[in-house]
Amino acid sequence: MNHAFPLPLRRCALLVSAALAATTAYAADDAPADATMPIVEVRGTAEAGLERPAGTGSNLGLTVLETPASVETIGRLQLVERGDARVMDALSRAAGLSVFPHPGNGGSAIAARGFTDLASVTQLYDGMKQYGSGALTFPFDTWSVDRIEVLRGPASVIYGAGAIGGVVNVIPKKPVNGPIRNELMLAAGTDDTARFGFGSGGALSERLSYRLDVSGNRSDNWIPRADSKDATFSGALRYDVSPDLYVTLSHAQSNQHPMAYFGTPLVDGAFDPRTFDKNYNVADGFIRYRDRQTTAAVHWTPQAGTTIASTFYNIRSKRHWRNAEAYTWLPETNQIERGDYTEILHDQKQAGNSTVATIDGMLFGLRNTVSGGFEINRSTFGHTNNSPYSGSSIVDIDNPVPGQFVNVTGTYPKYRVKARQYAVFAEDRLQLNGRLSLVGGVRYDHDDVERRDLVTPSASFDKTFTNVGYRLGTVYMAAPDTSLYAQYSVAHDPLGPLLFTNTSRAAFDLARGRQVEAGAKQLFWNGKGEWTVAAYRIVKNNLLTRDPLDVTRSIQVGQQSSRGLEATFAIRPTPDWKFEGNATVLRARYDDFAEASGGKLVSRAGNTPTDVPERLANLFANYRFAPQWTAIAALHYVGERNADTANTLTMPSYATTDLALRWDVSQATALTLRGFNVFDKRYAQTAYYNQTQWLLGADRRVELQLHHNF
Repeated sequence: MNHAFPLPLRRCALLVSAALAATTAYAADDAPADATMPIVEVRGTAEAGLERPAGTGSNLGLTVLETPASVETIGRLQLVERGDARVMDALSRAAGLSVFPHPGNGGSAIAARGFTDLASVTQLYDGMKQYGSGALTFPFDTWSVDRIEVLRGPASVIYGAGAIGGVVNVIPKKPVNGPIRNELMLAAGTDDTARFGFGSGGALSERLSYRLDVSGNRSDNWIPRADSKDATFSGALRYDVSPDLYVTLSHAQSNQHPMAYFGTPLVDGAFDPRTFDKNYNVADGFIRYRDRQTTAAVHWTPQAGTTIASTFYNIRSKRHWRNAEAYTWLPETNQIERGDYTEILHDQKQAGNSTVATIDGMLFGLRNTVSGGFEINRSTFGHTNNSPYSGSSIVDIDNPVPGQFVNVTGTYPKYRVKARQYAVFAEDRLQLNGRLSLVGGVRYDHDDVERRDLVTPSASFDKTFTNVGYRLGTVYMAAPDTSLYAQYSVAHDPLGPLLFTNTSRAAFDLARGRQVEAGAKQLFWNGKGEWTVAAYRIVKNNLLTRDPLDVTRSIQVGQQSSRGLEATFAIRPTPDWKFEGNATVLRARYDDFAEASGGKLVSRAGNTPTDVPERLANLFANYRFAPQWTAIAALHYVGERNADTANTLTMPSYATTDLALRWDVSQATALTLRGFNVFDKRYAQTAYYNQTQWLLGADRRVELQLHHNF
């Protein structure tokens, strides 16, 4: 590890000093001696709150307080103050969410309410969903993000199958009318880390406005030969045809080279410090993701109380892995055996449209809001690999010689998938009186999957999946700033990524989940504080388990459940102090699940699912102790997680602490020195496909950042 200030950090310090010299002089000449310098403005919407609309919770235009579900918004200011440069970093601090990124899932896996990964937690970019792949590689950088909205619990009413655990919607910055404003971010830190971001937006004419964001990151990271780099571009143009109609064209694309790091093997069943700073991958191992998304959206308000929004989109993702991915400790020789020399390429395309209409009106003399729409898309997916991923080598545990990638069987296309999906959905909110409202919704999904096996044509198949999800909830406004709610919802999950469906899984239907949830939300102290609490129980059945009469055969009778409590709070007792926090207590279990082990049927009923922590907590504090100085602290706690379904391998709980000191040089310029994981906690984020191979999280890092608006 290198915790000293490297050359890029010293260069950044010189650059910052030069930039600040003129700014500081200007501020000193322009401001009175006793002036209080305001915090540097952060482009984006205001901080999240219960009174703001949360479009991810429904299509009805409800505020968080009015929604019968657990909804959280991570605003732009929170992203900046917490130093969350990556989307997964921000989500790891949301209530009830834990992340376990690894290369095989594109670094994007999430656990929510006891259910994990892309088959149970839907991830969106500006409301658009990339269907069916086992990896999601965009978005990842937060520079162009305005806010992130999280809807916990089944959400198939709006988003279809794959959302029993919840939904995450990453919403980018949008064009706005007004003067053109620009922002610049420069940062450098330990491990030769360097980051930059540039953003610009405003009105080009009376009717035309734009938004442009460019960012890039590079780092050697905390593991040898695991450097990473990426670049992201996003831009949008909005044209106001009339006061009631506007059209927005947007495009985003990225190129990533993430860490080619696949973890460290357990030694004698335990973490061994000798492996902590080692990379057992081959020298020419690499990972690359290229993503792009283009949309054309129309928003029309033909009359007061009626809106129609229609979005056409095209998504393209190309991914490439080539690495030695499996590492096993050999007790006889105290060496490491490498296996799974894997090369995989994805080529995924998706085009579609989503259209929603919302109408405010009256029903039986009561105020009523109804929303309905449809979604249609077509996806193609090509999978190229070198299976059966053979090849092996032996390396020293202390001084592994990297060697080169070995491709025994050759890499060539294995299968192609076409998927056609359509859905229709509707929601309604009926306000029974000034305090009580009913909110319900229903959605029908139809998915046609055609898989063509290019190696064994007889293994090709066509499969149709259909499902109906629904939700019924009620909200009671006990006071203008206090709501009590309850809901019952039904949702469906695929048994694996839709585009990865193979012959054996094509014989089964979708899994089905049911949730009961109740909660309360309140603003207090004249809006200076707010809190929420939610209690829930989810039961998911029709899971695959082994047949007691034939352990080689799967049957669809399994069941998994969870129940828990989630709480959040935010309070600003004085203009100089701010506190935020959340905590989760969860009980997740396999109720009916068995697997084959040693040729025998072994029940896992009563065990906790893998990668699911049952305790989570986050605490944030900001203190402006002088007119231009703010101290920031964050504590992040993750409880124990199991690496295997047998619950014999437990990844220990961990807590990390981040500290920052921000100097508001002027209204336009801020300089922040930030330390991540300042106590250098060593922890496992997740187990890789090999249950005795765990991926370490980042160690202590220091970063200096300049943020300037002009």
